[in-house]
Amino acid sequence: MKATAYTELVRNIAVPSVYFFTSTSKRMSEMSSIQDSLQSILNQLECHFNWDIKKEHLVLTDILSKLEEQVEMGIGKEQGVARTHCSLGYVKYLLGSKEEALTHLLKSETLIKENLGISCDKTLIVTYGNLAWINYHMKNYTESESYLMKIQKINETFPAELSSEVLGEKGWAYLKISHKYYNKAAEVFQKAVELDPENSEWNVGYAIALYRTETEKDFTVDSPAIKQLKQAIDIDPDDDASRALLGVKFLFCSKELMNESEKLIETALKGSPENPHVIRYVGKYFRNQGSLDRSVALLKKALETSPNSGFIHHQLAMCYKTKKINLKKEKRKVNKSEVNNARNQCIYHLEKAISLKAGFIIAMSELAIQYGEKHDLPKAEKLFDRTFKTAREKNDSVHVVNFFYAEFQQYCNRCEDLAISHYKQCLGMSPHTSEGNRSAQKLKNIAQRYIKDDPGDWKANEILGFIYQMKGEMFGDTKSYAATSGNEEDDESLSNLCEINCKI
Repeated sequence: MKATAYTELVRNIAVPSVYFFTSTSKRMSEMSSIQDSLQSILNQLECHFNWDIKKEHLVLTDILSKLEEQVEMGIGKEQGVARTHCSLGYVKYLLGSKEEALTHLLKSETLIKENLGISCDKTLIVTYGNLAWINYHMKNYTESESYLMKIQKINETFPAELSSEVLGEKGWAYLKISHKYYNKAAEVFQKAVELDPENSEWNVGYAIALYRTETEKDFTVDSPAIKQLKQAIDIDPDDDASRALLGVKFLFCSKELMNESEKLIETALKGSPENPHVIRYVGKYFRNQGSLDRSVALLKKALETSPNSGFIHHQLAMCYKTKKINLKKEKRKVNKSEVNNARNQCIYHLEKAISLKAGFIIAMSELAIQYGEKHDLPKAEKLFDRTFKTAREKNDSVHVVNFFYAEFQQYCNRCEDLAISHYKQCLGMSPHTSEGNRSAQKLKNIAQRYIKDDPGDWKANEILGFIYQMKGEMFGDTKSYAATSGNEEDDESLSNLCEINCKI
């Protein structure tokens, strides 16, 4: 904001001492003028209130839980905790708790001053903007004006240094507030890094944003996320959280990177053995690598520090789900008590995850599938109804719920027509996502089985035509399908293919 704007602010909105002795109608008129003048300046600020973060895009209770967990963990630089308090202040305002919002914003200001001392001024610009707004909404107009004057002074002192600071803080705000803003976070972090290439916080923020926005087609050794994670580690060699993320990324990209991936994970764990951010990603790494017991141990350790983390409970649930699948695949006689114990642990952690994070769609879908496997079909159907409702209200991950519901219909409810319908809905909504690809594979498997019995089966050919329409490719011709086994047990995706068919 230009300094001249503040000069006008002082001249136009300062409350004169005679104000309190004027008539009521005149006072109301003057107060309205003051409010309008204040708001016109507030609208120019760079802060959460002006960054087009729409309330209808947010599940505020989920965001609140996540931010409060980050504050409780208190890991890393004080500036990161201060930044979380700043976002918490805005979320509290959206929830209608203005006093609590003010408390969090003042805490953000205090932490920044304690951490940076006399060099803190430019770092306060976003917090001061939020404080100016919250005081305005609380009708503390003098306080609001006071923060605007502080921002004016910062603008005058650092005229050429604030752009990267504001962009970096904006990127972190988008990253913390909702996955729907991850692409925006990547865009503003990129600009911040271009302006300040050696800033470690902007570099790691950019790396995380890229990591979270890349899809399966981007899983290559030279993807933007991998390049940026390497850059973040080069700038800050002590950043074990980025090192752990890079290790996970390598694991998914190429078997040739397995040794390097493991070295990164071991180094991260050795360097920051108590850091929950590191532990949770190392746990995810070992689960995907197949070291389930080690993953469970690490995630339980992380849970001691973050008992209210829906993310960690979900990761533990996936460990027990994989353990259950592995037990069923073993050639020895299946131990029913081991399988049931693994399933019950999976259900326990999924129930915890969705109790802590009410809109956790993937966890809700997974839990409904587990209820289906236990043959509690009414409970599963009820949870799927709730999950569809949540996903549609949020306009988020409806295709994911369709995929899980299709599996439920195919393997639990034995209703293949409904399964086909929902696989098609998933594929039609998101053909290039993980669930879209898996839906195409499931539809192909069903078509294979029909064609094996009758190469001219109209339903099979209709399914294949739909796959071609959505994916722009065929899975081979019908003759090759007829020659294949059509054995759906060969599908080694992350679905419940193997586990539900086996009735315990």
